[in-house]
Amino acid sequence: MTDSFTISGQQFLRDGVPHQIISGAVHYFRIPHPLWEDRLRRLLAMGANAVETYVAWNFHVPHAGTAPDFTAGADLGGFIDLAGALGLDVIVRPGPYICAEWDLGGFPSWLLADDAAAGALRTSDPAYLAHVGAWFDVLIPIIAERQLTRGGPVIAVQAENEYGSYGNDADYLRAMVDGLRARGIDVPLFTSDGPEPLMLAGGTVPGLLATANFGSRQAEAFAELARVRPDQPGMCMEFWNGWFDHWGTPHHRRDAASAAEELAGMLADGRSVNFYMAHGGTNFGVWAGANCHDLEDDAAEPQYQPTITSYDYDAPIAEDGTLTAKFDAFRDVIAAHTGRTPPAPPPPAARLAPRAVEVTATLDLAAVLDGVAPIRGAIPRSFERLGIHHGVVRYLTTVDATTTPIPPADLHLDGLADLASVVVNGALIGRLGRTRADAAYGPARDGLRITLDRPVNTIEITVASLGRVNFGRHLRDEKGLRAVRYSHQHLFSWTHAGLDLTTLPELDWTAAATAAVGPVGGLHRAVVELTEQDRARDAYIALPGWHHGHVFLNGFNLGRYWNPAGPQRTLYAPAPLWRAGANELVIAELTLPADAPGGPIEIRDTPQLG
Repeated sequence: MTDSFTISGQQFLRDGVPHQIISGAVHYFRIPHPLWEDRLRRLLAMGANAVETYVAWNFHVPHAGTAPDFTAGADLGGFIDLAGALGLDVIVRPGPYICAEWDLGGFPSWLLADDAAAGALRTSDPAYLAHVGAWFDVLIPIIAERQLTRGGPVIAVQAENEYGSYGNDADYLRAMVDGLRARGIDVPLFTSDGPEPLMLAGGTVPGLLATANFGSRQAEAFAELARVRPDQPGMCMEFWNGWFDHWGTPHHRRDAASAAEELAGMLADGRSVNFYMAHGGTNFGVWAGANCHDLEDDAAEPQYQPTITSYDYDAPIAEDGTLTAKFDAFRDVIAAHTGRTPPAPPPPAARLAPRAVEVTATLDLAAVLDGVAPIRGAIPRSFERLGIHHGVVRYLTTVDATTTPIPPADLHLDGLADLASVVVNGALIGRLGRTRADAAYGPARDGLRITLDRPVNTIEITVASLGRVNFGRHLRDEKGLRAVRYSHQHLFSWTHAGLDLTTLPELDWTAAATAAVGPVGGLHRAVVELTEQDRARDAYIALPGWHHGHVFLNGFNLGRYWNPAGPQRTLYAPAPLWRAGANELVIAELTLPADAPGGPIEIRDTPQLG
């Protein structure tokens, strides 16, 4: 007999019996898949009876024209099956937009190269819906066949995500609902929004369960939700028990006692809850998103704030699986409320002993870019139009001054996203950036004063991308350059050479000993030797003295480090990524000159998140 999950008035019913959901958000795409079971068992040990996950579209299809990947760490079906086998119900939030402090809110960056779709994100415009429909044709059957109605663990599915914070296209929301139903979703559908009248008005759908997202004042939040849905169960779909960090800002912490008190109030009032996050995990690679806030001064540029690599979130289960004081507090509240003693958690992970390793080889970034097949165009092209998800692109042009001397002027980088090193006639002139997180990069709006004093002058602008905006009206966040001006005059005829750092590019280290070095950064190699016993241990990697870039461990991008910006100073290197014998570390340093690495790379046994 198939189990059932239904809604009757103000109650959830599980097999006809009143049921209170105690769920936790755990994102499969933020955790190496060998650790999925460990993290889910820790969730069970906290007392949860369900797990919730988003689905990140871009994680499965990072580049245009490729088939969706549902293998290894992208095996959504495997994650759902594992949760069910452990006794957890599953709530799935398939997007297509997820926010989640994830690059572009889960949308693939290549979507921005389709002007019709990019200009109509999250609307009922056919150009956008065509992309969503093609994705859902592949994605939704994976979820549908694992619904409770078919013997699986999926009890509910979300239709879009916090839409009331973005728009009010009711036709779009209905298209999402109809699309899910047409593809086989027959468990309850729901929406989730902030508990404010405008958000609930724009984001809810008649006939669907409405849930609320908040971190405090639960009684007020549920009262607002009840005004919209008086005859439905009250559920907090995102209980913000912690928070995320931006580069250049302090690390967020929330007192365990205050969060536990809020939880106790919800459970005592009969509400259901989903912890956001129960376990945050890591924005490995290039997947961290960004926020962009309009300032009170209308003339000022919006404040762009990229999100850090760690998604620890000050959650009850820390980034590396450590059980925190918040875990203990929540476990106690849940046990007292339910009268059930949760299972014991798995033991803590072993850690590598601290050590330092030296760089053994260096490649100049400019020389590596010289080996990339160039793409020519009249105007600077965005990363997305070059087919690059994230990484670096060098924009090169020449200015002819053979007939008429050109006076010094300001070089302006219009639409810079996000960090640029400007080299004129082989010399570094300066660095410009879109964010205030690092004083090494001057404000992009100010430009740079340059002199073109040769008959033929070469201008090279090497741009590194940061996370794409994942929330709000600045969601269409293309990377690279929109235009370059010398004084008021646009510069045309550009040659582009790019390096996609989503994964480690193929590199020829045989050239390292003889490579000339330049001013825009470099790639550095080190080797860590481990025994069979050590390779099964977690570690943290620190780069004191280095500036900004990415770290690859055995080809896997651990994420971005950015020491002058902080608050994060270490990168999580989980045990499944290490191997017995030689382990290759590659540092893509995008700010220091290629011949000036910052010193030894440190392997640590504790994190430093700020």
